[in-house]
Amino acid sequence: MTVDEIRELIQLVSDTGIAELEVKRGENTVRIKRASAPEAHMQAPMFYAAPGQHPGVPGYAAGPSPQALAAQQPPTPPKSEPTADPAVKLVKSPIVGTFYECPSPGAPPFVRIGETVQAGRVICIIESMKLMNEIEAEFAGVIESKLVPNGQPVEYGEALYSIRAI
Repeated sequence: MTVDEIRELIQLVSDTGIAELEVKRGENTVRIKRASAPEAHMQAPMFYAAPGQHPGVPGYAAGPSPQALAAQQPPTPPKSEPTADPAVKLVKSPIVGTFYECPSPGAPPFVRIGETVQAGRVICIIESMKLMNEIEAEFAGVIESKLVPNGQPVEYGEALYSIRAI
């Protein structure tokens, strides 16, 4: 592999923001790993430790303890079990990511409880790997409940909304 090819790979990693790239050509292997993500310079680091746990580490400021953070967070609603009512269907997350009920901070939510929706209407966004994925209603119905708090991480297949089909 030539120096110019390696430079191109470094530029690719820099332009795309990927964390690591490994290229194999025959017996040659080149691995390029970023020291930090591009957003790391714009956000404060998220290190949390009990006070006094890291004495003498320059530049380290202990954040609130996990118990203090838990006390600040609003309680998460219990996970809903699938209902026995066949008319009520669950809209599940097709990917792992972060659930958002509105298109931007301060904007009204895509849907509200009690609202009638048609199939294909965007009902929320799941952010995954810095991509905003619009989640659409798969069927027409009335929104019965929202099962995930705004900004909460969700897993693949986790129920987001329950909708009474019409």
